[in-house]
Amino acid sequence: MGRRRTIDRNKVLDAAEAIVNAVGAAGLTIDAVAKAAGITKGGVQYCFGNKDGLIDAMMERWFNEFDTAVAAEGGDDPDPVKAMRAHASVTARMNTADNARTSGMMAALLQREEHMAKNRAWYRARLDGIDLSTEAGRRARLAFLATEGVFLLRGFGFVEMDDAEWQDMFADILKLPEPGDAA
Repeated sequence: MGRRRTIDRNKVLDAAEAIVNAVGAAGLTIDAVAKAAGITKGGVQYCFGNKDGLIDAMMERWFNEFDTAVAAEGGDDPDPVKAMRAHASVTARMNTADNARTSGMMAALLQREEHMAKNRAWYRARLDGIDLSTEAGRRARLAFLATEGVFLLRGFGFVEMDDAEWQDMFADILKLPEPGDAA
């Protein structure tokens, strides 16, 4: 009797992300992921069920990675202004490859309402809790919107920018909610 084979879910997710980055969301198929990960189609289906389950897992992993980095940056129980600064700081540290990876996954998300609903909830959670009756809260919201705008413009290739321009924009964005501001 042979030893039971296990499938490394992260390796399969890495393969799926590489496909999206290389050929776009349209190229994300169970067969393509199986070939890229060196497993059978049944192995991919065993791990994720179907393409939607695979995309859900890709999203969950990205959200968890990003949220973990933001939490590490913002500290325990940050106020909304500090949380927005942490969000912008983590985004500012993204390199071109990170930006392309995330944008590719977002393109995959846009294909189905269920995926969009999760994306909307994630974004809404970032905005909730900010006291927009304060100047600090309004600047924090503006910093968030600027962060996501620059991220999407670069990630989807709408504006070509090198790392120096990217960092310069984030230097300005991070001045919007000043440390010590309370929302």
